[in-house]
Amino acid sequence: MDFDFMTGNLSWSESAQLAQQLEVNGFSGMLFTETSQVPWMMISAAAMATTELQFSTGIAVAFPRSPMVSAQIAWELAGNTQGRFRLGLGSQVRGHVVRRYGVPFDKPALRMKDYVEAFKACIRAFRGDERLQYEGEYYRLNYLPRTWSPPAHDHSNVKVDIAAVGPYMCRIAGEVADGVHVHPMHSTRYIKERLLPELATGAQRRGRRVTDIELIVPVFVVPGDSPEERASLLERARSQIAFYGSTPNYAFQFDDLGFDGTTGKLNDLMRAGDIAGMAEVITDEMLEHFTVSGRWDDVADLLSARYRDHASRLVTYLAGESIRSEPSNLPKWGEIAAAVRGR
Repeated sequence: MDFDFMTGNLSWSESAQLAQQLEVNGFSGMLFTETSQVPWMMISAAAMATTELQFSTGIAVAFPRSPMVSAQIAWELAGNTQGRFRLGLGSQVRGHVVRRYGVPFDKPALRMKDYVEAFKACIRAFRGDERLQYEGEYYRLNYLPRTWSPPAHDHSNVKVDIAAVGPYMCRIAGEVADGVHVHPMHSTRYIKERLLPELATGAQRRGRRVTDIELIVPVFVVPGDSPEERASLLERARSQIAFYGSTPNYAFQFDDLGFDGTTGKLNDLMRAGDIAGMAEVITDEMLEHFTVSGRWDDVADLLSARYRDHASRLVTYLAGESIRSEPSNLPKWGEIAAAVRGR
């Protein structure tokens, strides 16, 4: 398994400096989120400062951008990084898409399927495999004069992954994506009993195998040689899981594990503005399902045991906070990265 570092909201110089440090310390790559900043310039700065580190978006928001725009960006990054970039797309939630970006949000799974297929049609046209002639339900692309087609390069197999949680989007990922970004709030039961079967259903529709689809898995990793050392990150994980878990669409994550009604409690507390109370709802027993916690020397084994049969890439959700609070932790995270990659 590869072992990546999740980040976002960096200046270009910070991105370059961090990338150099991560490469030296044995990480596989950097995964950039898109929140208050777009990821493209940060990736460019990081790529120019390194030679082997791989880069991805986890995720870039799809619908506000035309598939052609996303394809052009991905093509340029793939070429200039010598193939070290893959595009991760996500739908985001209705409020952001409609109210912040000002674009439609209807039938997101079907729109995402059309989007990815349109993206791939653009990439095939850039490669010269075929003329651009895509006619889908949401996207129609059929005009690409030679002067507007990007320059050819030797890294044209641009991979595209999508974020998926529920059954419909998971099936779409199985049909059209190279990989799937698993939600950070997940259990192994979810992966085995919900995600993989739905991916397999989608894959079968296109004559693919579920093993053709790479799983990119962000993990709440909480290392420390004592309960006291782990306490801060563990509470951070507890709060983040409470935030994610308040979303009604994720209620099944708790219900499947026997924690029925948890999302309803979290949602009520969120409406009341009781953030501390939300965290208190997430018990230590719940955390055992949604986090990987242990001594620094044990974490790599724990990660390998939990994910080696399923994941292609693991992504550290909390490493950035750990290193910012204690810079001497970076080499320790590097040791975990090297150990996971060695397995």
